[in-house]
Amino acid sequence: MFSRMSSRIPFAAWREPRAILWAMAGAATLAFLIAMEIAARRYGQPGPITNQVREVIFTPKSGFMLYAGMALMMVVLTRRQRLIAVGAAIGIDAVFFLVRWAVDAKAADGHPFGNGALWVILAHAVIAVTRRTGRERVLLLKGVGLGLLLVAGRKIGDTWLLVTSKTRPMVLDQYLATADHALGSPSWAAGRIVAATGPIGAHVLDYVYIQLPVAAALVAAYQLRNVAVERRFPGHHLVRTFLVIGLVGPAVYMIFPVVGPIFAYGGGAFGTGGVHWAIADLWPHTPPPVGAPHPVLYDEVTPRNCMPSLHTAWATAIFIHSRQGPRILRFAGTFWLMATLGATLGFGYHYGVDLIAGVVFTITIETVLRSLARGWDRAGIQLVAHGTAVFAALLVAYRYLPVEMAEHPWIFGPLLLLAMASVIHGYVRTTRLWDPKPAPALPKEPQPEPA
Repeated sequence: MFSRMSSRIPFAAWREPRAILWAMAGAATLAFLIAMEIAARRYGQPGPITNQVREVIFTPKSGFMLYAGMALMMVVLTRRQRLIAVGAAIGIDAVFFLVRWAVDAKAADGHPFGNGALWVILAHAVIAVTRRTGRERVLLLKGVGLGLLLVAGRKIGDTWLLVTSKTRPMVLDQYLATADHALGSPSWAAGRIVAATGPIGAHVLDYVYIQLPVAAALVAAYQLRNVAVERRFPGHHLVRTFLVIGLVGPAVYMIFPVVGPIFAYGGGAFGTGGVHWAIADLWPHTPPPVGAPHPVLYDEVTPRNCMPSLHTAWATAIFIHSRQGPRILRFAGTFWLMATLGATLGFGYHYGVDLIAGVVFTITIETVLRSLARGWDRAGIQLVAHGTAVFAALLVAYRYLPVEMAEHPWIFGPLLLLAMASVIHGYVRTTRLWDPKPAPALPKEPQPEPA
């Protein structure tokens, strides 16, 4: 009797804090969504909740994203259930397409597909509540939540960008453009290279840049491929890192508002900048001269979303998590990282110093999440402290030492790269300590010779 009680007590002691933690996380997510909705409404725009609800009926702006979210939700389903879900989503989208075609409602501002995927995700939420019980209900609800969070993350990000443009009228592009001289102004060089490749290279990079969440969903689907069999999620996976990057990164935008080279030193993109708001029309042919940087007033439309580069951060996370997959997945992760770096620089969306900050930012967050999943130890604490210190030092240097960095590129350029390399090296060394090592094979016993 005593042994039976002792085996139950630890599980009960673990279960209650775990349930409280999930409840707190759910409440915090809901509160954050409501706050973002209120903030968007304050500036006359629909928020993430409204935009998500609209996609139940109206043409969705994130068709590929909705199917990626459905793919994540389906990791908890059996093979037969997945086939039914995919067939239902395609069938619903076909009905929506025919109805819009019949009434001549063109999807001018969205995709002609995606509603079916959202309907399937919501249908499984209803099934979980009405037809499942116990662990099966919890598992299915986690799958639904995972799919919806991936889609909602995009909506929340759009609202964050709106808030940065409305609340941060002054931008600090001159500081980053000056500090970027320490790296040789790579955005200007990459911009000329992309222009030289013609429309084919630009279209490939643009597709990679836009469909980054879809790539993340593919890697996450591989990581979660055994959930349907094991009936539980792994302690850590890519979606967690992706969501935390999207939630924490925009807070840094508020501290260090920057619009990017093509807006500050070019003609703008997609009609949201304009030469009249630019400091000078120099990108990508002439790097800006080194002077006395100061904050510059900019419009209330262009997002201040450069520091750090979250596209670099997300691509770095995809690269890290693809390392444990098969060769084709590792190749895809490497390609997506390199193409994303080329797009962020070549399209003039980021300075080189943004990318360095994005890599350090991602590795620090990844270490925090892995430590939470496996338990904190000395190596994890040291790496988080080191990454945080390097990231803070980068922001301080960009803000208060840009002229010195530009005047001494042969000193500060290698220092920037070494600072990033030190965090990368620390992560590789720490994760090698964490990852289980295969046990050495036992030597074979000698077989007796036949008589």
